[in-house]
Amino acid sequence: MTAATSAPTLYGSLRTWADAAPQRELLIQVDPVPDEHRERGRPGGPRRAEASAVSTTVATAEELLALADSRAAWMQGRDIGPGSCIAVWLPSWIEAVAWQFAASAVGAHVIGVNTRYNVAEVGHVLRKARPSVLVAAHGFQRLDLLRTLTRAAESLPTDAPRPFVLVAPAPNAPAPPRPEDWDLGAGSATTLDMPRPDAGASASFRLVTTGTQQGTPSPAERTGGAASVQDVADDDRDVLAVAFTTSGSTGMPKLAAHSEAGTVAHLRAVAARLEFRTGDVMVEPLPYSGTFGYTAVMAALFGGASVVIQPAFDPAALLEVWHARGGTHYVGGDDMLVRIAQAWRERPYDLSTWRWTGVADFQGASHEIARWSADRFGTTTVGVYGSSEVFALTSFWPSGTAAELRARGGGQLASPSYAYRIADPATDAEVPTGERGEIQLRGPNVVDAYLGDEGEGAKAFTGDGWFRSGDLGDRVDEHSFAYVCRMGDVLRLKGFMVDPAEIEGHIAGHPAVDTAKVVGRTGRSGETEAVAFVVLAAGAEVTGDELRDYTRESLARYKVPAEVRIVEEMPTTAGTNGSKIRAVTLREWAQLPSSPR
Repeated sequence: MTAATSAPTLYGSLRTWADAAPQRELLIQVDPVPDEHRERGRPGGPRRAEASAVSTTVATAEELLALADSRAAWMQGRDIGPGSCIAVWLPSWIEAVAWQFAASAVGAHVIGVNTRYNVAEVGHVLRKARPSVLVAAHGFQRLDLLRTLTRAAESLPTDAPRPFVLVAPAPNAPAPPRPEDWDLGAGSATTLDMPRPDAGASASFRLVTTGTQQGTPSPAERTGGAASVQDVADDDRDVLAVAFTTSGSTGMPKLAAHSEAGTVAHLRAVAARLEFRTGDVMVEPLPYSGTFGYTAVMAALFGGASVVIQPAFDPAALLEVWHARGGTHYVGGDDMLVRIAQAWRERPYDLSTWRWTGVADFQGASHEIARWSADRFGTTTVGVYGSSEVFALTSFWPSGTAAELRARGGGQLASPSYAYRIADPATDAEVPTGERGEIQLRGPNVVDAYLGDEGEGAKAFTGDGWFRSGDLGDRVDEHSFAYVCRMGDVLRLKGFMVDPAEIEGHIAGHPAVDTAKVVGRTGRSGETEAVAFVVLAAGAEVTGDELRDYTRESLARYKVPAEVRIVEEMPTTAGTNGSKIRAVTLREWAQLPSSPR
């Protein structure tokens, strides 16, 4: 394989952007810091700009490249290269994004670690991923990551390798980190000790090629020879680039890893589908460590847009920067959008530049958000689909989709090289058109490996190579499907398969209801019956029996919940892609004889 036929890499793409438009603003980091901490950045590094009470840090293409080169040179000096894993335990900082490009430069891969992970989750990542380096945040909000890391390391087997810990202090950290405190036995340092990034300087790294795409110019050819590309062995073609933790709803998460070729191809496909224009700005407050935040940020960069990132979700501060920067796109869950809408009502901003939203329906508010943003700003909202194992935005609806489908999960596959089928989960046989079944996927977007896999990864695939999503879906056409719900959430009532969202939608139509969630339980007869949990709107009064009677007016008898319980709030779990209602907890509550309050 020669350099002339190699596919582009993430790092090579960044060099291309920096060479073509060095002052293009790639990342705009929202930093709600005190006035005394707002200052200009050091020469060659990201610079700080002000927007009223909110401070932002901006990284241009040449500045982000300089930061990535600095980190790559450090890794190169430690003999970290192809096959090495870099665990990035940072909030959505510019630093976190730079590590992805730096890892690409030396052929390593990254796994994002959510800053809210507990001891068991961090220990699990260390055991499975076996990172050579862990980049950890210091002084971020009130999170004591050092304590979590220390306890996680204590839980590791004695023969398990410990990572070198590189500590990245927050811009407003109350005190600098002490590297020796973070040493797990393999050494430690801080990013403050690393060479200062030198924007505009040329660097040379062994760019690991990732495929045999004929006619694609190499990074060196695209950048005038600034990067040094060498021929590599065939086993370097499938070098990994990034890994995400899965939801882990039934146990510890798997670590789903994707090749660099598949990653770049997916980001390009999503960027092309979104049809970014010059000057567009993606607003993305989701954690970069999760697949939705990662895909939205990186696809926007590949599409030529700038990206607003936010290390800690603050809807008021986000709206201020959104307005000032003319945000055009947003990707995320309806949970954050509900809070953004609430903050906007308290202080309305002109968001007329907001053209498009890709929304994941975590709390049943997608249709409400779609109506609000369309009425106020003319925004088109479409449902999206994805996961750690197939990437976020693996499908989403075209803007012209019929209204009844547009805000639902699912959509048109992002690339013609992706394929899906609706299959019987018991036999993996494709079901006839019109029948529901499991959404199964195949293509270069599908997980390439599970880090630390001990055989569990094979269970995610059928005998003929299709990925089992665990999601129930409907076929729409050859390239589009509609997501219904998780297979474990579907209710079989009186012999019929029922989507809980159908019942939830009817209950939520009552003016006294704010949120409704329906789960199943085993009734006295041994059959499944529906139980609804409801959070009332502020100041509203209604009984569960009255809501049950309300559902009888429009639902078939077998869909009427056996019980409707009023609760003060829903149990939720905060993940890398947004907050989700914990259906497993509601199922436990449903089996109790009375309200858990």
